[in-house]
Amino acid sequence: MLPFPKLSTAAFLAVFYAPVAIAGPFEARSKHATHRMRSLSRNFEIETYHPASTFETFGEGVAHPLWRRDNTNISLQDSTVAFVQARLAVQPADISFRSTFSGEMARHAYIRQSHNGIPFANAVANVAFNHDDKVVAFGSSFVKTKTIASSTPSIMVEAAIAKAERALAGQYNGHQISIQYLVKSDGSVALTHTIQIRNESAGTWYDAFVDAHSGELLHITDFVARSSYRVLPITKQVLTQGFETLVDPQDPIASPKGWHTVGKIVYNATIGNNAMAFKGDSNSLTSASSSILNFIYNQNPTAAPNTAPNVDAARTNAFYIVNTLHDVTYRYGFTEAAYNFQNDNFGKGGLSNDAVQISVQSSAGLDNADFATPPDGQPGLMRMFLWDYTSPERDGSLENDIVTHENTHGLTNRMTGGGTGACLQTLEAGGLGEGWSDAMADWIEHTSSAVPDFVLGPYVIDYPTGVRGYRYSTNNKTNPLRYSSLNTYREVHAIGEIWANILHNVYAALVAARGWSPTAFTNPDGPEGNIVFLHLFIDALPLQPCNPTFINARDAWIQADINRYGGANRCTLWQAFASRGMGINAADYGDSSAVPAGC
Repeated sequence: MLPFPKLSTAAFLAVFYAPVAIAGPFEARSKHATHRMRSLSRNFEIETYHPASTFETFGEGVAHPLWRRDNTNISLQDSTVAFVQARLAVQPADISFRSTFSGEMARHAYIRQSHNGIPFANAVANVAFNHDDKVVAFGSSFVKTKTIASSTPSIMVEAAIAKAERALAGQYNGHQISIQYLVKSDGSVALTHTIQIRNESAGTWYDAFVDAHSGELLHITDFVARSSYRVLPITKQVLTQGFETLVDPQDPIASPKGWHTVGKIVYNATIGNNAMAFKGDSNSLTSASSSILNFIYNQNPTAAPNTAPNVDAARTNAFYIVNTLHDVTYRYGFTEAAYNFQNDNFGKGGLSNDAVQISVQSSAGLDNADFATPPDGQPGLMRMFLWDYTSPERDGSLENDIVTHENTHGLTNRMTGGGTGACLQTLEAGGLGEGWSDAMADWIEHTSSAVPDFVLGPYVIDYPTGVRGYRYSTNNKTNPLRYSSLNTYREVHAIGEIWANILHNVYAALVAARGWSPTAFTNPDGPEGNIVFLHLFIDALPLQPCNPTFINARDAWIQADINRYGGANRCTLWQAFASRGMGINAADYGDSSAVPAGC
């Protein structure tokens, strides 16, 4: 999500989106990794809690209790249970499986703590195995329970639905209701009815956890992270760089039936297997402008965005960007089995019927954009708003970096935690999510080995420095943000700026060391730095624990490099992280410039 408050011109020039600095004791910021305060209305706030995660990486891997060289008869579930039982001293009956998938470099298992056959919502773990069946990464927020509620509800589910609907100003959407345990910040464990509540007009979408004994709303998961086509090519940022007509831009590996086919139906509109772009409602699509699958609409910058042909140009561009991002990230591991967004998964794993729905020029807001990521099998929802800093207004669907930012929330929320959409919920993890989204927009628009400073959102607000506090830069004077900046930041987008700038420096270091490939979108097999960067970006997501910290995310990158490249980029990565305070001794938001021996 992008936070863009409406300010006067004078105020905007002085302070637009200045990072939020909070002075106060360490206790206030120590909750970054476990808590997040959410304001749901003027009169209702809720502080959500997630037990602190531990995260370990094991380089070339460690054996689990069932490991042997001839491991063909050992299942992933058996290996996972054996390792977790030994590592955490828990019984197999206290482990329930959430999901598994096999990626190119590792096999991943996502599990939850359980009691009396009922899973915990926020006590989870993930184990990654290399192809020698050794464990290479382990994250866990399992807890030692103090008191645990009875597993038999005393509040009927109908009463829980009514409570959640009132508190969250929405309606139960018919998704299956479950019973789950929830660890509270005082160490006690509550039994909850878990209910999806949605308000489409307000753009809200939650999992609500209602105490099954007291009826109190205890916790929420917020799913919203706020052929031929005439489009703005994805490597361009803003429409002033020029539209082009692209012929058959789809990737036949990632989208084998093209962008407009679902099952046996070929749609002659902005709808297909990976995405649907509409305005107002799902029936308001852009149809081909001439022959089948030709979408040629010339945007008129002097006319209002909601007039023809500008609406069609916006739907076409958003459809193209989301499909292109689907295809690029598919090549790098965001596949059906890895919980991506497709209506037809072609029998390759994961849950289907969840293509991204793109609401272009949504009337629900202004000067913003957001993305809702429910669990695998439910469609992602991107809402793109108009921006009224200029006359005529400008359309976020025609600024590619904003579309890319929002779409990346779907990638990171799905791949962290095994497809739940619920593992970037703490303040620090939410900040990482915002940072990854900016970093992907940065990566996607490079057209050479040069690494210039990157600015997000300059077109929609008509201001050259964009919507962030600093340009993303390798220059410490241009952008002074570093790991210790977390000491003073308590807002997800400001926190995200820190991570995005760190990754900008990682990208620059990899390209300097390994060069740059012009074919990275469709050929992920090269040795160049931009290819390495995106592989590590995506490989690291399923390795890290639910609700990761900056340190967890860094360690997942280091382990991902071992898994894929045998640690060939170890020193390059460590030096880049250390240059922004994330050296080997970084901890508790204190900087370290130290790197491992030999670097």
